[in-house]
Amino acid sequence: MSVIGEQIKKYRNQKNYTQEKLGNLIGVTTQAVSKWERGGTPDAEILPKLADALEVSIDALYGREEQDFQLAIIKKLSSMPGDEAYRCAFNFCWSLILGLTGEEDFSEDFADTFVSHSDEKRDPCPDYFAKMLSDDGLALARISNDFRHFFLMTRPGEDSILAHFESEEAIRQVFTLFADKKILHIMYYLYTVSDIPVTAPLISQGTEIELQDVERCMKTLCDKQIVHPMKIASVDGEIYSYIIRFETNVLPMLCFADGIAKGSPHPFFGMGDRKKPIF
Repeated sequence: MSVIGEQIKKYRNQKNYTQEKLGNLIGVTTQAVSKWERGGTPDAEILPKLADALEVSIDALYGREEQDFQLAIIKKLSSMPGDEAYRCAFNFCWSLILGLTGEEDFSEDFADTFVSHSDEKRDPCPDYFAKMLSDDGLALARISNDFRHFFLMTRPGEDSILAHFESEEAIRQVFTLFADKKILHIMYYLYTVSDIPVTAPLISQGTEIELQDVERCMKTLCDKQIVHPMKIASVDGEIYSYIIRFETNVLPMLCFADGIAKGSPHPFFGMGDRKKPIF
């Protein structure tokens, strides 16, 4: 089958059209449509009618639309100032959630509610949570006027998601680590000075935690490779300073832990038609 034949068949099936119905829409026989899908190529003058009937672009019939769309996003974001690019990128992420509903009418209502919410400048303004769950993956988002994050996971292969996780004991240790109130308080503090190394005495002063407890916590965080220790030469000799390793996933974990801590957050939007187990 040719690329254009694969695309015609894909978009025809998405529209739930039979070969006969598609042929009637563009004025050709069922046999002609069948021939295209088996490797033939439509005449050039047929392509606009074919694209209109399937509600796609001519580029899409040649399998180029997805590539062009990705390139357009890259060019758009790279041409924007940083803060504007991030806001635009989140809007793309939000559009992904709407598209994953698979229901155009529902998506429009969904979008209208979000847009009206995001344009309001209320104080305080509630967070909105969205969740799309299907057999092909899941998407989660949290939206407020000044705090937004997004998570997308595609379905792994035939094996269980658990096959990609560390051991149950290793994951339990992560939760145990952040159950330590002092470590959690220190992490909050470190994210307020995340771009510069800080010493244990400064952390103690900023968190009002005893210096010996700070040193204990910092050793633990360094052992877990969440914080990076750095030696500094001073008149009093070598002293240690610390800086967060940004390659860790602590910040996203804290954001999603906050959503869990809120219990059943409202307002909430979502759709779930997953039939397969997640793990």
